[in-house]
Amino acid sequence: MSSFNISSSFKEARRVAIFGGTHGNEMSGVTLVNLWVKNGAEIQRKGVETKPFITNPKAVEKCTRYVDTDLNRAFSPENLSAPRGDNQPYEVQRAQEINRIFGPKGSPDAYDVIFDLHNTTSNMGCTLILESSKDQFNLQMMNYIKKAISPSSCLVLLNEHPLLKYSTSRSIAKHPVGLEVGPQPQGVLRSNIFEAMRVILKHALDFIELFNEGMEFPSCTVEVFRVLERIDYPRDANGNIIAMVHPNLQDCDWEPLNPGDPMFQTFDGKTIRFQGSGTVYPTFINEAAYYEKQQAFVTTRRESLVASSIRKV
Repeated sequence: MSSFNISSSFKEARRVAIFGGTHGNEMSGVTLVNLWVKNGAEIQRKGVETKPFITNPKAVEKCTRYVDTDLNRAFSPENLSAPRGDNQPYEVQRAQEINRIFGPKGSPDAYDVIFDLHNTTSNMGCTLILESSKDQFNLQMMNYIKKAISPSSCLVLLNEHPLLKYSTSRSIAKHPVGLEVGPQPQGVLRSNIFEAMRVILKHALDFIELFNEGMEFPSCTVEVFRVLERIDYPRDANGNIIAMVHPNLQDCDWEPLNPGDPMFQTFDGKTIRFQGSGTVYPTFINEAAYYEKQQAFVTTRRESLVASSIRKV
């Protein structure tokens, strides 16, 4: 168990953005943001400027994940500092524009909180994505959300792996929050997934309002699933996939995978078993968007983080 025993103080979170359409075929975020652009009363909170924003409009128009390159991997220092011009991929140009509006990344002028709304084809349910185990504000927010929607489930995925962490659109904020809700096919809008995402955003904004009004949040323990490893599909010498996710693993996101458990099934029916040294918790299982990234699923380790108490300065 990781522990933080001191109290943390933060300035009021006055500027908040809600990103939809970072991937143009993930329809819950696209639809909610378009709804709130027309009428933002639902997302307004006292003393908070909440800005809904479509991050990749060309991809949304085409109902595709991206046009030239994945926008949610485009916010690297190299891309953000690259010379501006039409010769850059569309999503790099877009990343630079978003960084100008909501950043600059890593600066005191960056937005306080950015919520980035995503759908997954995997059976992950509601998942909050945390980019740093040291972000006490986000840990407290996620604890608040988890309690608010109980007995419904909302898990926390922690990705601070040095090789597997990527340059997300939300990473320009002081407190970046990813939200994945699924399963939902690409280009499809399911009412239950739409409503689940909407409810989580409501509670997240409520937390920010309460914090700004002076509520102190006591130390708490937050269960997280820490990203460990990316697992690819078995492939032949030419790089072609030769096996599928095993039926015993399919749709079993967050359930324990033990050494020796079935992991893949070859096209001729043979079972490939998990050879890890201990129990892991897989997620993003058979995510459609990750075939191009050579990822069948990621493994995680279940941990408890102790968040310090927080209050506004």
